[in-house]
Amino acid sequence: MISTKTIVSDVVDVPREWIFEFYLKLDERLSGQDIKINSAFNPRDKTPSMCIYVDTRANYRYKDFSSGRGGDALDLVKDLFNLATRGTASFKVVQDYNEYLTNNKYVQNYTVRSQGRYQITDYEMRHWTNFDEKYWTGHKISSGQLQKYNVIPLDHYILTRETDLNGNYPLTIKTRYLYGYFKEDGTLYKVYQPKSKDNKFLKVRDYIQGSEQLKYDKSYLLIVSSLKDLLAINMLGMKGIEAVAPDSENIMIPEVFMQNALKKYKKVLVLFDNDEAGVECAKRYEKKYGLTCINFTLSKDVADALKEHGIEKTRAELFPLLKQAL
Repeated sequence: MISTKTIVSDVVDVPREWIFEFYLKLDERLSGQDIKINSAFNPRDKTPSMCIYVDTRANYRYKDFSSGRGGDALDLVKDLFNLATRGTASFKVVQDYNEYLTNNKYVQNYTVRSQGRYQITDYEMRHWTNFDEKYWTGHKISSGQLQKYNVIPLDHYILTRETDLNGNYPLTIKTRYLYGYFKEDGTLYKVYQPKSKDNKFLKVRDYIQGSEQLKYDKSYLLIVSSLKDLLAINMLGMKGIEAVAPDSENIMIPEVFMQNALKKYKKVLVLFDNDEAGVECAKRYEKKYGLTCINFTLSKDVADALKEHGIEKTRAELFPLLKQAL
């Protein structure tokens, strides 16, 4: 008979370290160290590209750079077994853990400590390919725009821990669709991985995208959510408008830049994604600076609109909204 003392009924009572150790069949106990293994989702992965690491709250998480998957322990189980919800994953974990306890003794490690995060320390550029052309022209974005805003394809980039306490070796990330966003002086400020599920953007340093290309000779400034949207806006051929983008919608453009822009332009407008996150972030600019927010609903964003509907239809939908806002 199974002793009820060893039975758990809630997933919160299951050690998160055990979940990673058990389902990934790790050959070492997790006690605060980070490890790298071959991808659990890509059987062709010959170079370890899956990181098991401790976040800033001392919780174990995973990031699989081969497939783009990532998350916490329940996300891992959900992804490994193609389960519909985290609740289903929780139920499975509890069942498997109780079954494990009937035949094994598990002593949890309580000294899990957060270590430094990974950061990009090196990269290698490559030549443009037909795959790159297909991706960017699919959004109607020209090579001239990519060159103007210093978008360059990358062969790979290297991740190294900020504070490497355990002698972990650097991790090289290489995928087909990989781009570096660079400042005018050649400094990398962001890596763009359009096919990644969880980490499409990897920030390297603070930067207001498009700021170095501003001429301040137009009447209006449009704040958009991403560099890709900025490039898409330029492809529409709007006269009298320049555009910039913050690091992300969740990070507001610094106040010193905004105050200067409000002086130099007749009006500053905001055009973010029309999802819940984009709408909420746009409202922050409206509340703080009194900016007019444009509600563009043809697609999730302007870049997607160009891909899904083309330049002419996107222009026909967006221009009246801009005219009304101005």
